[in-house]
Amino acid sequence: MKTRQERDSLGPVEVSEQVLWGAQTQRSLQNFAIGDHRFPRQFIHAFAKVKKAAASSNQALGGLSEDRARLIAAVCDEILQGRHDDQFPLSVWQTGSGTQTNMNLNEVIANRGNELAGHARGAYSPLHPNDHVNMSQSSNDVFPTVMHVVAAQQLETLIDATSTLRASLAERAEAFADILKSGRTHLMDATPITLGQEFSAYVAQLDYSLEQLIQARSGVRQLAIGGSAVGTGLNTHPDWASMVAKKVSELTGIEFASAGNKFMALAAHDALVDLHGRANTLATALFKIASDIRLMNSGPRCGLAEITIPANEPGSSIMPGKVNPTQAEALTMVCSRVMGNHTTVTVAASQGHFQLNVFKPVIIHALMESLQLLTDAQHSFHAHCVSGIQANKEQLSQYVNRSLMLVTALSPVIGYENAARAAKHANDHGLSLRESVVELELMSEAEFDRQVDARRMLGPE
Repeated sequence: MKTRQERDSLGPVEVSEQVLWGAQTQRSLQNFAIGDHRFPRQFIHAFAKVKKAAASSNQALGGLSEDRARLIAAVCDEILQGRHDDQFPLSVWQTGSGTQTNMNLNEVIANRGNELAGHARGAYSPLHPNDHVNMSQSSNDVFPTVMHVVAAQQLETLIDATSTLRASLAERAEAFADILKSGRTHLMDATPITLGQEFSAYVAQLDYSLEQLIQARSGVRQLAIGGSAVGTGLNTHPDWASMVAKKVSELTGIEFASAGNKFMALAAHDALVDLHGRANTLATALFKIASDIRLMNSGPRCGLAEITIPANEPGSSIMPGKVNPTQAEALTMVCSRVMGNHTTVTVAASQGHFQLNVFKPVIIHALMESLQLLTDAQHSFHAHCVSGIQANKEQLSQYVNRSLMLVTALSPVIGYENAARAAKHANDHGLSLRESVVELELMSEAEFDRQVDARRMLGPE
């Protein structure tokens, strides 16, 4: 393999001629061969947008020449086109400030920009990774800025996915509005509801989660850029931070602002913890919804069999004809992962010491994974499960008619003790509730029929 020699403050490093990165990226590859987790394309592309906004702002404020700013912008555009995705190989498990990934961007942009200007890789003329690409920046403020940019972008896709699933569940709730079923509490028979009422609870859960996610926007859209190394803004122009935030807004279509207190922005990541907490709340709601649907679909002969879900694929390699609730299983596994990630984010975000939190890479890695998984899983659950759910009306009707908890309607007439005695007598002797009440001489058949009407039990009288 042909190599070229690049240098950093520690001395020379041999780097393959085939790559655009430089000495600090190469050192990180050698020193952090840990796992196979890499920052995904979305993160790198968000980084390129921030670098482009930084260069443009530096030029506007007189710190960077027009030619250098143009070269940086040109390379950032190439990165955003996906032309250099293979040039960002560093492990998530690196320095806790994300310095090495920041330098990876700086070196790739500098080397490629110099190529575009007709110069050799490694010479760092006319672009230098620190002096020009990283101008006015520290890893300590640019990396958390990218964390917030990519989190804000993924938040929007999660809101869209949750809204789509919410609409799908609402459509089912409306379709099932008049279908009676037995309610269940403690997994035991309870008074009647409609299948539509049951699904309306799922809609309300997602409405709550959507409200919470939308409220998270304001905190996530506050950017650390301009804080420099410790939050003071050393080596930056007074107008630089707000200008970069404005240009990032233009590049992303999301309205960002310069964080009011840069010391907090570097040393704490409370807004991201808050966002993940809201994603965790969504995960608990989705787990409940998927579990209910899985149980209602159980059967088809020996379970509840209250609904049917789409048969997407064979369910067993040994039992012919078996179909499983695989979308519910996938969604609940995703929810489990998100719940685990929330512990990671919580612990990592608590590790801010003085002017810097040094768990940044793992925070954004876990957060991005959770938001992506929840987005994809909800789209899948909507398309391949919820939209095709059908009610088994005959089975639902049988459960309602057999339910002993219809006796609740009799409590105001014959009293709680007599109602409980009638229910127990029916269960012990295999009778219907109607037969039990008559046999115990608590009321006549006609009186029972007047008092017990499942549809009159669906709300307050």
